[in-house]
Amino acid sequence: MILLAEVECLIYDAQSLKQKRSVVKSIITRIQNDYNIAISEINYQDLWQRTQFGLVTISSDKVQSERVIHQALRLIDSFPEIERTTTNLEWV
Repeated sequence: MILLAEVECLIYDAQSLKQKRSVVKSIITRIQNDYNIAISEINYQDLWQRTQFGLVTISSDKVQSERVIHQALRLIDSFPEIERTTTNLEWV
């Protein structure tokens, strides 16, 4: 089972692309270290207060895939400098 999550976020405190990249990099690094999923910034690379992440997990169990993605989403929500606005989940 392959589960894809597309997550749009707003970064309120970023005043430059450099500050945005710092926030994005810390989130990506933390998720890659804590969970066995792939994550990347997939959109809005040139906007300094907006980003979109793509998260993908593969598992033989549908429940396990959902659990891992939801844990990663909760981790994104735990960062005070970012707000998750929309999340689309898709089974591939």
